[in-house]
Amino acid sequence: MAAPRVPRIVIEHCAVATVDAHDTEYASGHVVIAGHRIESAGAGPAPAGLENVVRRVDGTGHLLTPGLVNTHHHFYQWITRGLATDHNLFDWLVALYPVWARIDEPMLRAAARGSLAMMARGGVTTAMDHHYVYPRGAGDLTGAIVESAAETGVRFTLARGSMDRGQSDGGLPPDFAVESLDGALAATEEAVDRYHDSSSDAMTQIAVAPCSPFSVSTELLTLGAELARRKGVRLHTHGSETVEEERFCEERFGMGPTDYFESTGWLGDDVWMAHCVHMNDADIAAFARTGTGVAHCPSSNARLAAGIARVPDMLAAGIPVGLGVDGTASNESGELHTELRNALLVNRLGAHREAALTARQALRLGTYGGARVLGRADQIGSIEAGKLADLVLWRMDTLAHSSIADPVSALVLGAAAPVTLSLVNGRTVVEDNHLTTVDEDAVARSARSEARRLARIAGHD
Repeated sequence: MAAPRVPRIVIEHCAVATVDAHDTEYASGHVVIAGHRIESAGAGPAPAGLENVVRRVDGTGHLLTPGLVNTHHHFYQWITRGLATDHNLFDWLVALYPVWARIDEPMLRAAARGSLAMMARGGVTTAMDHHYVYPRGAGDLTGAIVESAAETGVRFTLARGSMDRGQSDGGLPPDFAVESLDGALAATEEAVDRYHDSSSDAMTQIAVAPCSPFSVSTELLTLGAELARRKGVRLHTHGSETVEEERFCEERFGMGPTDYFESTGWLGDDVWMAHCVHMNDADIAAFARTGTGVAHCPSSNARLAAGIARVPDMLAAGIPVGLGVDGTASNESGELHTELRNALLVNRLGAHREAALTARQALRLGTYGGARVLGRADQIGSIEAGKLADLVLWRMDTLAHSSIADPVSALVLGAAAPVTLSLVNGRTVVEDNHLTTVDEDAVARSARSEARRLARIAGHD
């Protein structure tokens, strides 16, 4: 029996930034996709005589990169954008938890679709959501998120979050919006069993993700880490985001956040943490020694006045670092490609100044760095033969970019570049700057309607 013919897609005549180990680039190059994997990449046009080419894309005036990888987000916040715009983190949480505590399944489905659509349209091919608000009687929130990601067509990691420390126990969220210890652990294990795919080309994976030191008990952290390792999945939480968090850990546990996390089993090469703004030299050394990863969220850190993370020092120490949108109640744009620019600019305001990050390091954070953080660097994050065909073709010949000499600098430092083509697993998700998988206008209408309903219920209309 003859072997099945594998369909091929050819993209050629474009600049190519592979983000491989050598930062290989082609001023004019090609990529050949066979099925859902990259078959080859190189300089010049694609080889002649390729069989079963079902599509040939002329990339003249474009830059081809790996798809962007988002390592931290809160989809539900899409329907609470523009609130508490002048607050620090703790005050912002106090203002918004009573609103978030009233979210239900239709609201979350609309919010997830909006968050996913905005990211995908902007070049994200691997999305991530850290969802930890599970009000009683709200419906199947986990299912709503996973189904929305599948509908949008992106690769996806759901960090199944949890909180068991409500206001009566010194936490910030209302008591009816938190779970019991046993309930949180059982629901998290159910999510892993129901949705996690451990295969190399998985579209959906689950991580164990208690929310933060100030909203969960020590028992939930400790038992959550044990659950994740028993199930063979990754671990995620917020860490060292603000000076207030550092003070909380010192007063409550007698140690700083990093030492507290280590005492509960939360450092390791299967762990990544969001923010990590307030890290001293010993903290950075501990992350480097254990291989713990970081989701850097520069826009949210600035929006909430949290500070500037020491990303150059983390990279120099060998810590895996990726980029995160964070929730759209603290980063209203909801797009990851803006984080490439903000990561570079914000870090140049720090101690390293102009030597902090280059444009290519910023692109690496948003692609290969994110893949490392999610434990998927063998499959995504760079353009190399054998890797999954998650690619973005950015248009660089419009008014916004046409006079910027270097295409990578144009992508990182210039205005948001239009996405001519975005592929996930070789499947088209974006064509000519529009989603092909969902109706953007319908997504917007649904999110607007659910945002209004939530505002009425929460008394913010």
